[in-house]
Order: sequence, then C-alpha cells, then structure tokens
Amino acid sequence: MGNTEDMAGRDLDLLAEVREMHARLAAEIGKVIVGQREIVDQLLTALFCEGHVLIVGVPGLAKTLLVKTLADILDWRFKRIQFTPDMMPSDIIGTELIQEDRTTGQRELRFTKGPVFANIVLGDEINRAPPKTQAALLEAMQEQHVTAAGTNYALDRPFVVVATQNPIEQEGTYPLPEAQLDRFMFNLWIDYPDQSEEEAIVEQTTAPVAPKLERLLSRERMIEYQQLVRRVPVSRHVVQYACAVARASRPRDKADAYIRQYVEWGAGPRASQYLVLAAKARAVLVGRPAPSVDDVRRVALPVLRHRVIPNYNATGDGITAVDIVGHLLDQTPEPAYER
Repeated sequence: MGNTEDMAGRDLDLLAEVREMHARLAAEIGKVIVGQREIVDQLLTALFCEGHVLIVGVPGLAKTLLVKTLADILDWRFKRIQFTPDMMPSDIIGTELIQEDRTTGQRELRFTKGPVFANIVLGDEINRAPPKTQAALLEAMQEQHVTAAGTNYALDRPFVVVATQNPIEQEGTYPLPEAQLDRFMFNLWIDYPDQSEEEAIVEQTTAPVAPKLERLLSRERMIEYQQLVRRVPVSRHVVQYACAVARASRPRDKADAYIRQYVEWGAGPRASQYLVLAAKARAVLVGRPAPSVDDVRRVALPVLRHRVIPNYNATGDGITAVDIVGHLLDQTPEPAYER
C-alpha cells in the first residue's frame, strides 16, 4: 500500500513538472516561431507520446524552421534528411563500408550509421523520394530498428520522425500510400499567418540578431515524461467514445448515409489508439491526471485527417477529410456513463 501511495505521489509531482516544462518549451519555440500556437501545441503533444508527425503546408510557412527550433531546445541528437528522387535506402539507414585495420592490415566490412540514427529526424519533402527509400524510413518508424545486410540495429529512444510535404507541387513526387500514412500519429496542416503575425515575422527575420534558445530537456527526462503519459488512467467512457468516433468513419451498413456516400475507407484501430494516447498527453501537458472526452475531440482532426479517405463523390461535391471529421464529431454521441 505504501509503495502504491509513494508512486502516486511521485506521479503527481511529475505531472506538475510536465506542465511547467510544456509551458517553457512552448515559450522557447515562440521566440522563433510567430503564431501557429495550435500547431506547436499539437507537435509537442505528439512528442510526449513519442509519435511521428507529418506536417503539410505551402513553401515559406516555417515547417522546417519549426522542427529545427524544437531540436535546438532539446538536448537530443538531431538529423535532417532532404529527400530527393535519386535517394537510396542506404542514404537513410547507412551502409557497410570496407575498412582497413592499420596495425594488422586486415580489411573488414563495418556498418556506418546513416542519419536515421538520431532522436529527432526531420524528413524534408518526404514525398520526393521513391517508394523504396520512403519505406526504409517508415520501417524505422514502425519497428524502432533498421536492417542492413541481415543485421538489426536498434534505434536509441526517444525516436521521433517529423516529415514535411508541399501540397501544391506534385510533379516528380511519390505520394505516401495510405498504409504508410497510417504510421504517422498526427497530420498537421500549417496555414498562412494573419496580417499582424506576418508583420511580426518580417520584423523578426530581418533583424540583425537571432533569438538565443535555451536547451531545456534531456532524453532521459523525456522518457520519464512519456512513461507518465502511458501510466495516466483513462476511463472506459473515454475509450468508448474514441472507438465510437473511429468506427463511425467506416462506410459499412451501420454507418450513416453521409459516411456511406462520401467515404472510401475509414480509420482503422490505430486511430482509436492514437485518439486515446493523444488525449492522455493533452491532459498531462496541462496538468490534469486523466483525459476527458473533450480531449479526444481536440485531437481528432490531426489523428483522423489522413486516415479517412474521401471517395469520388466527395471530390465531386467538394467534401474534404476535414469536413468528414467534423461530421463525425457532430454526429457521434457521447456514451452514457456506466454505473
């Protein structure tokens, strides 16, 4: 009994610490990134879940700068991969090279690690690489290791991939298949800044002195925070709602007419898992010991946007995945509390 109470007390202390750290991280990012508070909050939510993120936006909206700024304030290993059509899988995971021992003169093959061996990996314009190269990174995302010459090499934790895409330039690109998109926890869309934010961006980026950033969080401490997120209890009521939203997206006989008319494929069980995990993280980041249905609703769009596939009818009627997610949240009732 005493050990349980001690653990609960430590978790409450850690919960308060996470809330303070979240505020400090957001403030530090705000020194460089003007506005985009919701995007920053969602990126941090995924980070505390050790979830991968796909960021979509037109050029010039600071997608790459956002991730580099996050890496600068974390005391982690960071690598950036600029994807191009001629990239090979070995450019990402590494390759075996012949090396000679100067003392003995013997030669042997040694594995040289690629840029995927980092804690935060920025994959810029991931859809510019051919499928086999995309698959090399996506294997690492799913399995937390890479395979070279029949040998598995584990990746250090935490391991988070943040990939970017340009939605308006499709020539010479290789769109990610839905099964690979499903490995990203969040799909974030960055929009244009408003006028006041754009003016602040121009003033800041044309000034002679760049903001100085403070390193705030070690890998070891983040692992503790991520374990806390996993330990957070979640009520059956919240789990039922998350599953109901995901299941309602599937165009089956029991789905409503709107979903059957406009959805080709709905979200799978991984969506339900991420809805609950992200809701847990969102609660922890603001200092609450358990998530609510509202937390699930707040994370539903980035979790479901790339998992709900509109069909031909939707394209013709101008219905997007965002519209479909909005419909799901409007039409899925909150389950009754079990007594």
